[in-house]
Amino acid sequence: MSVVEDVMVLGSDHPLRSVVRDEHLLLSPPHPPKVPVKLWAEHPPLTVVHYPQQYEPEAFAPPRGVYENDEIRVEWQKLDGRQPFYHRNCDVDEISYQIGGGRTLMSELGVIEFQPGEFSRIPRGVAHDNYGREDSHLLFYIPAPVTELAPAQRESGAMFPPFPGWQPGEANEAITQCMAALGHDITVFGVDEQLLLEQVHQEDRRMSVLRADAGQDITWLYTTDRVRLGMVTTVPGGRRRYRRTLDADEIQYQAHGHRTLITQRGVVDLEPGDFVRIPLGISHTSVVAEPGDYVSLLSHQELPQVAKTTRTADAYTPERFPNLAVEVR
Repeated sequence: MSVVEDVMVLGSDHPLRSVVRDEHLLLSPPHPPKVPVKLWAEHPPLTVVHYPQQYEPEAFAPPRGVYENDEIRVEWQKLDGRQPFYHRNCDVDEISYQIGGGRTLMSELGVIEFQPGEFSRIPRGVAHDNYGREDSHLLFYIPAPVTELAPAQRESGAMFPPFPGWQPGEANEAITQCMAALGHDITVFGVDEQLLLEQVHQEDRRMSVLRADAGQDITWLYTTDRVRLGMVTTVPGGRRRYRRTLDADEIQYQAHGHRTLITQRGVVDLEPGDFVRIPLGISHTSVVAEPGDYVSLLSHQELPQVAKTTRTADAYTPERFPNLAVEVR
């Protein structure tokens, strides 16, 4: 079957060029070489990391690193109660995506009460803490400054108490570098929690809460010259169209719905709670039988997986394709 592949570059919504492909040849191993020299490497299949979206009680644990390089860190966190300290980043803006449960973000720029599906960005240098109720969320540490691309749904605000039952007490503040990775604290010290939160009255800035437009195929929410972060909506219908990004790894987090990811590094069924990394230069598409969406992070620099692999993609077989519904992206 003939398909179209869009050749993309980071930061552009339009293809650099579009190429007609034979889908079977695109996904199959290359023809054997006609010379007795090994001309290309063999690459492993895509790997999937999974964390359940349904909350499971456990003692407090630091966020789990999923992908990391020397400028970006992607984490998964669940929380039921307070964190052990307020936190201030030296080098990055901290973006969160709310997966499920309830979470109150308390900061020097005000308080946000999150609903599932919402994003926010904590600017570099702003102290903050979280209070979760069977909460799970993603964290993206990205070199500052990060630009917001979508209008705010609402903003943080002064709120006292920040949540019912809150009482000011002994609190610590941790200053961190290296994307807040464990063990990269610079200094930790005691703070007056009420004084810290009352700083909101001295600030002109507020934090914006963003949400993807469900009516768009893709909503880009945040950007730098080397990173793009947004949400992709998938619906059944249309012809398969492939995408190859020449200058960026893509991290995908399946938020809602089930999806089959077809790539030159294998085919894998994704469910809510799955992460997958598509290396730069790899052609891929998705097929779905139900509406869904996923978070997409494009990184100009390679973004290796640091979490344990849950499962791997299967090798392509043409027999599987006739039973798949299709979608545009």
